[in-house]
Amino acid sequence: MDLTFKTPYGRFNYRVGAIILHDGKVLLMRNPEVPYLYSVGGRVNYNETTEEAVIREVLEETGVKLSVDRPVFFHEQFFDEEVTGEHFHEVAVYFLMKDTAALGDIKCSSVTERGVSEELIWIPLDELEQHYVVPVSIARELKNMPGHFTPIVERD
Repeated sequence: MDLTFKTPYGRFNYRVGAIILHDGKVLLMRNPEVPYLYSVGGRVNYNETTEEAVIREVLEETGVKLSVDRPVFFHEQFFDEEVTGEHFHEVAVYFLMKDTAALGDIKCSSVTERGVSEELIWIPLDELEQHYVVPVSIARELKNMPGHFTPIVERD
């Protein structure tokens, strides 16, 4: 069971994001329903640690079982979803994943909760600012990733 629930004020989400770097590029996802790119990752399941969740989500979305290098960001975000207009209060932990040669054989077979097929895309880090990536604050930090666990609060 995903740790997400609706309230009279909007939806609460508890999620994880994977920062997957390989050959100077970051792995992101997209789907034709939204105008932005986003991290590999998803909602934490009930009774699952964030680390277990990110490993599971990466495997589900890429077909590759990656190990966690370290947690990088604790991200709390308040936003209105661009497609549905639903208001979100989201708490997320972003993990840097360990690089591996197996990343050359990734295949995406995941779909969004609305059933839309997703696609994986490698973006060179030096071209990241040319793309609309959410959360904006996380994308901004990727080129100069902190060496310690960093909290970020973002209000749209």
